[in-house]
Amino acid sequence: MSRTAAAALVGTLARHGVDRVFSVAGESFLAVLDALLDTPAIDLVTCRHEGSAAFMAVADARLTGRTAVCLVNRGPGATNAAIGVHSAAQDATPLLLVVGQVRSTDLGRRAFQEIDYGRTFGDMAKGVWVVADGARLGEATARALRVAEAGTPGPVVLVVPEDVFEQPAPGPLPPAPALGCLPAAEPADADVRRVRDLVAAADRPVLIAGGRLAPGEAGRAALRGAAERHGLPVLTSNKHQDLLDNRSPWYAGHLHIATQRAQRELLAESDLVLAVGTRLDQVTTQGYRWPAAPLPDQPLVHVHPDPAALGVLHRPTLGLACDATAFLRRFAAAEPAGVAPAWADRLHRAEEELAAWPGARAADGVVFGAAVAELSELTAGGLVCTVDAGNFTSWVHRHLRFSGRGRLLGIGSSAMGFGVPAAVAAALRRPEQPVVAVVGDGGMLMTGNELATAVARGLRLTVLIADNGSYGTIRQHQERAYPGRVVGTDLANPDFAAVARAYGAYGETVSVPDLVRPALARALAHPGPSVVHVRTSLVHISAYQQLPEPAVAAAGEGER
Repeated sequence: MSRTAAAALVGTLARHGVDRVFSVAGESFLAVLDALLDTPAIDLVTCRHEGSAAFMAVADARLTGRTAVCLVNRGPGATNAAIGVHSAAQDATPLLLVVGQVRSTDLGRRAFQEIDYGRTFGDMAKGVWVVADGARLGEATARALRVAEAGTPGPVVLVVPEDVFEQPAPGPLPPAPALGCLPAAEPADADVRRVRDLVAAADRPVLIAGGRLAPGEAGRAALRGAAERHGLPVLTSNKHQDLLDNRSPWYAGHLHIATQRAQRELLAESDLVLAVGTRLDQVTTQGYRWPAAPLPDQPLVHVHPDPAALGVLHRPTLGLACDATAFLRRFAAAEPAGVAPAWADRLHRAEEELAAWPGARAADGVVFGAAVAELSELTAGGLVCTVDAGNFTSWVHRHLRFSGRGRLLGIGSSAMGFGVPAAVAAALRRPEQPVVAVVGDGGMLMTGNELATAVARGLRLTVLIADNGSYGTIRQHQERAYPGRVVGTDLANPDFAAVARAYGAYGETVSVPDLVRPALARALAHPGPSVVHVRTSLVHISAYQQLPEPAVAAAGEGER
């Protein structure tokens, strides 16, 4: 029997180093599932929702730096997965979404679950390709994998009618790119010297490190080497707090959505910004205020491998289109710029003071910072922490101190539901490392059903739930805009520990701060999935803001 197009797709994925596919089974790609059964080199992860499958793929790509693959059914399956496509686009994460389409004879007839995917994903994906000839599916797959990683990485959508999967695909499979045939652009020696001279001439320079340095160890090592060589304080871009050991004397903080005014005012004193491997997005630049757009208030050197990312929002003094890691490696070998240590010390001390846990307590539940501080100590910052969306993440960014071995997985789009699926992907990819999902009560009930996937796989991971009975971020905005008028944000939650046990996981509920550490210790030591359900304070709604106690009591939260 000749090879089918489905087998060509799977064979091409395997030949290009794809070792895992995330999916919810669908009838439009049965031939692909059958081909995967004969391909032990690829692990098929059966998920419980397509949004979760796409989130898992995004998390896996973040850890490996390679294109991750999500396989979904037509119509509802594809639209469920759209949240992952959007997240991949926002975070420049390489993702291949393979969609089984209606049969080619039914295209254009408004057939059952038919969608025009070019219109649906056109604003999110780097490419949306419909493959009409099975003989060319292997070629299209190889091209999609390449495009997802090229330039600024992002999502590619490959749409294949059900009958095309079943067509013959004779001929050889597309070969994987030869080692070194796609070399990263190296920085010119003259440019490295120019940057070194700019840093040496500055009194208060800072380096902003971005996501292009995240996968693997090379970028982190180069960043550490550059900071130490030149005495250069390092800030990390949004959701990349883990790029430099947070206890390093060169670590100056993390630019996130809750970066405080005092820190912004301190950073405004800088007289040179060296941005490496970041597109300088809205959150990282604090609403395009630092560095200011389009004209920064201080000289800006912007290093990014994709020339299309340079000069778009910020006009740099010097823009270098080259590999971020290669630049930092050469910069670390340059003559020391001799930045005065007082500037880095000042920034690091401010960060250390902010990170210290003050031991706050509340009458209406555990202040969630206590749980995060205990987690930081118990793991020594060497965990993989996946964060969902919500203002509870401010406690993570403030009090979880990542070591050089630790990893933070979050998404810049702040889409709810990422935390638990991302933890599943991380536990599959890094079984030797503690994996903890930090998630709110809202996000837990969006994709927490992936606990079933974790149990089925016997994965060792912990889900730490901040339960304040509210969509906390929106409640915080609500109290600011319409004080005392609470609507649509109160939540009636289950006993999450009992839910965990029903899934077959270990579960504990904690309502007082003194019991947080032992509960976390037991969960982290458990050989399978575990859940620590913390009933948290609504008054202490984030690491930096509190709700008025009368408003909380009026809403009945004091009875929780």
